[in-house]
Parts: sequence; structure tokens; C-alpha cells
Amino acid sequence: MPIYKGFSTYNRLKKFRIVDNELIKQNIFNHFHIRKGEKLMRPDFGTIIWSTLFDPLTADTKAAIIDDITNIVNSDPRVAVKNVLVSQFDHGLQVEIELRYVTTNQVESMKLQFDRESNRIAVV
Repeated sequence: MPIYKGFSTYNRLKKFRIVDNELIKQNIFNHFHIRKGEKLMRPDFGTIIWSTLFDPLTADTKAAIIDDITNIVNSDPRVAVKNVLVSQFDHGLQVEIELRYVTTNQVESMKLQFDRESNRIAVV
């Protein structure tokens, strides 16, 4: 029996109901779609990644992105960050987040590519 229940229309044809770890990952994925300062009445919500895509990936920028990702993921009490890796690819940044689900202590990796050309996030 699922602990967490929800639904998503993102990238789905017929199955809209999602549960547990899939739901948690979808919620994190949704959070990364919002630029920091873009959400009405919540200026601290969202990510800084979109505003850093065209900047050089210096040690300071990388540290700021890792800190931002850690804060976003850790704001969800159902999951915790074990590790974050940030690297560049041809058209943007790739982020690999190692997640630990609190209720099951299960560890899973989530890899996202922030593409500056298409202005989209891809799950890799």
C-alpha cells in the first residue's frame, strides 16, 4: 500500500496516478522548473540554476548551485540529499542528485540536464 499518493500529467498518456518515490521525484522535478523569484508571493522559492546557465562554471558558481539543490531537496521532509554532482554538457548543466528516501532509507540517483538552448529540463 502506498504511503504517498498524487498525480501528474507530465509526460503521461493514460497513467496519471503516481505514488511514493515516483511522486517525490516528480515534486522535486517540478520545483526545478521554477526560477528563483518567479513564484508569486514566494520570492525565495525556485532554483538559481536557470540564471547561471550562461555563466562560466567556476568553483563559486558550482558551490552555489550545489547549495541551492541541497536546500531544495532538503525542504521536502520525505527525502534527503546524500550527494550532488554538477557538470557541464554541450548546451547547459547536468545535475546528478543522490537521494535518500526517509521512510524506506532507500538511495536512488536522479540525473537532470538543464538545457539553455531549449530552456527545458530533461531527465537522463
